[in-house]
Amino acid sequence: MRAHSVLIASNRGPVAFTLSDNGAPTMRRGGGGLVSGLSDVARETEFLWVCAALSDGDRGIVRQAPGGRIDEAGYDTGPVRMLDIPPAVFHRAYNAVANSTLWFVNHLLYNTPVSPQFDTRFRREWESYREYNGAFALALAEDAAHGARVMVQDYHLTLTPALLRVERPDLRIAHFSHTPWAPPEYFSLLPGDVAAEVLSGVLGADHAGFLTSRWAGAFMDCCEAFLGARVDRTERTVTYEGRTTRIGVHSLGVDGEALRARAAEPDVESHMAAIRELAGDRKLIVRIDRTELSKNIVRGLAAYREFLSRHPEWHGKVVHLAFAYPSRHDLPEYREYTAAVQRCAKEIEDEFATEDWDPLILNVHDDYPRSLAAYRLADVLLVNPIRDGMNLVAKEGPILSPRCALVLSREAGAAAELGPDSLLVNPFDVSATAAALHEALVLPEDERVKRCARLREAATALPPRRWFEDQLTALL
Repeated sequence: MRAHSVLIASNRGPVAFTLSDNGAPTMRRGGGGLVSGLSDVARETEFLWVCAALSDGDRGIVRQAPGGRIDEAGYDTGPVRMLDIPPAVFHRAYNAVANSTLWFVNHLLYNTPVSPQFDTRFRREWESYREYNGAFALALAEDAAHGARVMVQDYHLTLTPALLRVERPDLRIAHFSHTPWAPPEYFSLLPGDVAAEVLSGVLGADHAGFLTSRWAGAFMDCCEAFLGARVDRTERTVTYEGRTTRIGVHSLGVDGEALRARAAEPDVESHMAAIRELAGDRKLIVRIDRTELSKNIVRGLAAYREFLSRHPEWHGKVVHLAFAYPSRHDLPEYREYTAAVQRCAKEIEDEFATEDWDPLILNVHDDYPRSLAAYRLADVLLVNPIRDGMNLVAKEGPILSPRCALVLSREAGAAAELGPDSLLVNPFDVSATAAALHEALVLPEDERVKRCARLREAATALPPRRWFEDQLTALL
């Protein structure tokens, strides 16, 4: 077995396998922003990617490969090790804890009169989350060379750094949070021992990274409040139980050159022609999101509806392209949210559509080339999450459209960098968002172009390769 000097660990891996009707496996690139963001890095930096087997196809491949190791996975990803975690354990760890508890806490999503409720069932789920994190820690310990650097990713794996530290104190470990971090008064919804275990788990790392200073500050506040840790906010360090963890801020950006090259491909051009045929010469307000509760799609549609009510002069002259791709449909809250998006869209159509004008084009089927085409044609890009770690949509749009105006939630991490040249909105204020959509549409052309140029510069300031290398350097 070969030992590796750089390892990355994440729930979702760079490749995925599906089984055809005859049982033959087919490989495709893994989904998710982390995978696409690190795909270029993988070509330049040789590392082992440790991930979970997510499907029957993945598990079938893993059971044929010694230790789940796939040396030549394809797509220039380098070697991959997939972990065959028992499906019931994975379901409880991933759906019940990671996505229904930690995600909800850090995005401030709970409807607190009725949830959360931490009971005996939750304790069983938490044990599975521990087991899931322990499987990653053991796999990383087995495959890491002496003194190797290990990059642990996101809220699925908050316990892994401390568990790995016990197994391999010689390693240099980083943890990176791609989500926001809740302030102490909201993080306190978690049972006290669980909150402490999450925080001390991350502090098992030598370096804990966040997308913005705001999220890093909230993490340090929680460490102080729940662990009694010593926090130096000037130096960005947290000292707990004799160990010091450095806190880093790494604002992930976009590889502008690669994105523009992909957006110039023929499949994107054909989608542009199709969108032009649908929309004609009307102005385009674009949004591209998963139907994730934090993305705030329903309020965005309500804002567009209010805009149309207030500004009849725009009837027939504007189209809202809303690409809302289903997400986490194994959770009931997400199924209902997707249905709410579709109901709201129908109400807009029923109220405003005419024989020769569809005010809203909603599409719930994921199509990356079509999304790139929409970016290129956008006059206005609406990004209004309730809360978001970064939001790369806000960065991708201005790279591909030379003249789009960005209406951006102040609660998106991207607002820290893009705020000065965006129209910032309170994501809960539908009327103010409607007003911002109008302001964006009437923004003078020279101002649009100047703002877009500055947004493009900010969006490409820390592309994935540099983002990754900066964190590796922090572990030296």
